[in-house]
Amino acid sequence: MSSASPDLAALIDLLRASRGIAHKRDINAVMHTLGTTYDRAAAVPVGDDCAAIPDADGNGYLLFAIEGFINEFVMQEPWFAGYCGVMVNVSDIYAMGGRPVAIVDALWSRPGDAAEPILAGLAAASTAYNVPIVGGHSNRRNDREQLSVAIIGRAKRLLTSFNARPGEHLVAAIDLRGRFHEPYAYWDASTGSPASRLRNDLELLPAIAEDGLSAAGKDISMAGVVGTALMLLECSSLGATINLDAIPLPEGVTLERWLTAFPSFGFLLSVADEHLEQVLERFSARDIACAAIGRTDASHVVRLQQGAAIETLWDFNQEALIGCGPTRQETAATAHIS
Repeated sequence: MSSASPDLAALIDLLRASRGIAHKRDINAVMHTLGTTYDRAAAVPVGDDCAAIPDADGNGYLLFAIEGFINEFVMQEPWFAGYCGVMVNVSDIYAMGGRPVAIVDALWSRPGDAAEPILAGLAAASTAYNVPIVGGHSNRRNDREQLSVAIIGRAKRLLTSFNARPGEHLVAAIDLRGRFHEPYAYWDASTGSPASRLRNDLELLPAIAEDGLSAAGKDISMAGVVGTALMLLECSSLGATINLDAIPLPEGVTLERWLTAFPSFGFLLSVADEHLEQVLERFSARDIACAAIGRTDASHVVRLQQGAAIETLWDFNQEALIGCGPTRQETAATAHIS
């Protein structure tokens, strides 16, 4: 393979060194410390956006997720941190093909009214997404503000990072009707948007799952669209070629910044040929930018394409990212049995 173009080489270096991907790499060490390895017999193995617990009657799943927030972010953006506590958890539930039920929070703060902006942000997002806050824990005798938020939801049919198959399209759906929450890498298409639109946009995800148009997906996290694709592909023990030129991009935003951005509405789906047009049409009908940005394969290698240049970003044969997927040997054994 020819050497990378300077632009593509720089993008690969940027992504591999990015803070978002570095945080995801930390998951690998946690998995090993806890001894939580891949279990093919589990309904949904550890490593997805939510834990998924099958109902006893086999008719659905209880979904459970939690998010904690970096102290610096909570200190500098207390209202937005509270809002994000609800928003990102809601996104995790919908990313699994579910619908949220209720939220609890754990909040530490200094005495007095230091916690008020965080609580106001939590309340605003709870109203916008129509998900009640039903309890939690508070400590108003701390030396700083700290926040974590947990959520439960229900799904009839799952979208999961472990269900992508070779030869499918990687589809990115991102709401570009927003702006950066400067100076952060947060693309905010939520605050100030009509609440009914936010809820109806998210309803696309469980509808796609229930209609059998996709079985695999993930919400775009702080790792950005490519970093999130890496996690999905690792969990499904796949590789892919991702076309950077196809990724939906807001006007006036550079690709370099966009690839490390965290959108308030952003999802990746793995979609078979026969369902691609329907999936694209559903997002387009709600004015959400949506495009097929790559193709999955069985190589365990993730390559980026820009123009005519194609270069390797990650080789799962050589290194894990989050360490949550099956090994290549387990995948080969499963294929042999099938």
